[in-house]
Amino acid sequence: MFAWCRRGEDRVGIAARSDAKTEVGSGAFVWAVLVFFAGWLAFSWPWLSGAVTIPWDAKAHFLPQLQFMAASFARGQSPFWNPYVFAGSPQIADPQSLIFSPPMLLLALADSAPGGWALDIAVLLSVLASGIGVLLLFREQGWHPAGGLIAALAFSFGAAMAWRLQHVNQVLSLAYLPFALLLLRRALLGQSLTYGLAAGIVAGFIVASRDQVALLETYLLAGYVLAHWLSSERWAAAARASVKPLLAGAIGGAAVALAPVALTLLLAELSNRPEIDYIGAGRGSLHPALLITAVIPHLFGAAGDMAEYWGPPSFAWSGTGLFIAQNVGQLYIGAVPVLMLVIAAARGLLWHREIRFFTIALIVTLLYALGWYTPAFRVFYELLPGVSFYRRPADAVFLIGGLAALLAGYVVHCAFSWQLPPPRLWQRCLEAAVPLSALLAGLALALGFGRMETAAGAIILSATCFLVGAAAIATALWLGPIRPLAALVLLGTTGAADLAVNNGPNGATGLPPSVAGVLEPDTDNATIALLKRKLAETGSDTRRDRVELAGLGFHWPNASITHRLEQTLGYNPVRLRLYAAATGAQDTVGLPEQRAFVPLFPSYRSLMADLLGLRFIATGVPIESIDKSLRPGDLTLIARTADGYVYENPRALPRVMLVPNAMAADFDGLLTTGQWPSFDPIRTVLLEAAQATAERPPGKARIVAYLNSEVVIEAESPAGGYVVLNDVWFPWWRAEVNGRPAPLLRANVIFRAVEVPPGRHRVRMTFRPLSGALAELLDRR
Repeated sequence: MFAWCRRGEDRVGIAARSDAKTEVGSGAFVWAVLVFFAGWLAFSWPWLSGAVTIPWDAKAHFLPQLQFMAASFARGQSPFWNPYVFAGSPQIADPQSLIFSPPMLLLALADSAPGGWALDIAVLLSVLASGIGVLLLFREQGWHPAGGLIAALAFSFGAAMAWRLQHVNQVLSLAYLPFALLLLRRALLGQSLTYGLAAGIVAGFIVASRDQVALLETYLLAGYVLAHWLSSERWAAAARASVKPLLAGAIGGAAVALAPVALTLLLAELSNRPEIDYIGAGRGSLHPALLITAVIPHLFGAAGDMAEYWGPPSFAWSGTGLFIAQNVGQLYIGAVPVLMLVIAAARGLLWHREIRFFTIALIVTLLYALGWYTPAFRVFYELLPGVSFYRRPADAVFLIGGLAALLAGYVVHCAFSWQLPPPRLWQRCLEAAVPLSALLAGLALALGFGRMETAAGAIILSATCFLVGAAAIATALWLGPIRPLAALVLLGTTGAADLAVNNGPNGATGLPPSVAGVLEPDTDNATIALLKRKLAETGSDTRRDRVELAGLGFHWPNASITHRLEQTLGYNPVRLRLYAAATGAQDTVGLPEQRAFVPLFPSYRSLMADLLGLRFIATGVPIESIDKSLRPGDLTLIARTADGYVYENPRALPRVMLVPNAMAADFDGLLTTGQWPSFDPIRTVLLEAAQATAERPPGKARIVAYLNSEVVIEAESPAGGYVVLNDVWFPWWRAEVNGRPAPLLRANVIFRAVEVPPGRHRVRMTFRPLSGALAELLDRR
């Protein structure tokens, strides 16, 4: 049923034999751009109109990072240290902070308080730019604009680029790729230092994204250079000729990416996840059954509720050992591109010299994505630097979709340039059999799992799309020699409509804006308003009380960043290992059961909670169901809001104290046992190394200035002592006393302290990530 239109093929063959070549001028390229823009508008309109928002990580994680950066710029502060989650976090080293993302950096500079809609627009404009980049790449190659159009549509709205739209960093990483390839090609062919430098800068932004998609793209670009050398008749000469542009690229890339990558690597050593073991990574593999989503995207119900999803892994399809979200394995790039790829495979087009590299890259990337289902991933894991940092090889679906889009576009180019060989009978049968077999396989799976009631609509929709796609291809081929622009528009609009229907907003990418309403800067949420009011009432020049947002829902943990509430927890897969061990901080605390307790923080009634200055706790359920060790009176219920319960801990200690005495303690032992020595934290500070001193009278300390990356404290002590700041200790912080460098001590396991002599003093703590990281590296030599 997917056979080609014989008449269209005959017309193409006649035109090719008579050398009646249609001229493809700039007008066709302009039409391709216009059709792509219309397709982008149709695909993006639900978000552009504000009807839906990109939910989940786009809002719960990335929006607060953007808001923190924007607010920091607006207040003239550095965004390099974030005091609003996990009692302080090195934002500059966080691979998901967006600080090194040009689109988000520009948005942060333009808007001091971006909301969810602004983030959505920035993401969608990046997707638009990626498609324009694909069209420019095809034009650079001299390939037909119709091919560029189909490739651009599939690249921008296909597979993970559409289905994982909420993973902002990875979307941006893939959006850079067409421009990196275009500039790299010009640099290599023209031996151009300028293009080499430009290619390096774009590649640097890819690397600076510091996610798994960026890692795979880095290897892809390296492979592209290698393929350029090996495909030359004199490969050694080609390699020598490329040295200068590649050196320029290395300089450009290093200028952009060296600092963020180095900082992240150093942070990883101090984090909760310095690397992921093979089993941990393999649990994020792409299950082979998910390959069927290249033809039937909605077969398993990935667009709906988790309870209705029945693909691997799920309650219905158990025993896989996998741990991935239901939308990770979506491979659909459109019926037209898939049909073109099937035709190309049947007729041998994918091994043409000018496209062979991308074919090989697609195969390798697919093997990577399949993870532990093939022996290849073990080789990748053991041999390729960087792979062990990531837990989900299925993220390679981003690159699979992009590479498949480029290949499909090339096949369209061949068809519109009359380079498509007429099929033999067996080839025609194979071209029809592949999508038909996928549909039958989907039918068999649905019957086997008893899901026909929900899967039937998906199978019918897919069959309809492929019939329409086949008809559009056949009609376009027939029109091509006589009405090339009409053929281009027909094929493009068909592909755009297909992707808008099948890959448009769903439960993973488009929900009502109200789901993340708490993350809007101007929210009228009663819980947030209450916390702000109570913190203003208890604040002073010694107190900056902290809050905890626990079990309030997925989009809540990083709301503290949005509303500048200093919190003990948050949402981030990368946290300081020391802090996590001392407090039980997990990736997130959206659900009540995600609030874990550890020996040093066994309960909300604990010394660690008091040292953190944890004054107010907002929970989605009664707090006794989270902390079962609490007794009546340990915490005070101060409000019941529509979101949950708000409690007060009256024992919370001040943020800054002048402590006269010190005591030596085994911090590692404390983390393990949770058994504090007998001491009064207002009069004695625990240090890793401290000499006993005579009892000294207390002093005073107050906060003069508290900025993201700088804290100024005035201290007065008649006999000397220690200025203790109950902020997280980190090696890149530096201290000064009266303008002179002073040791910054690790105090009470996770906090900071500076020793001061008798008298009045001005203590200044500053976060210096670059010099701190450099000093750390030099100390290892």
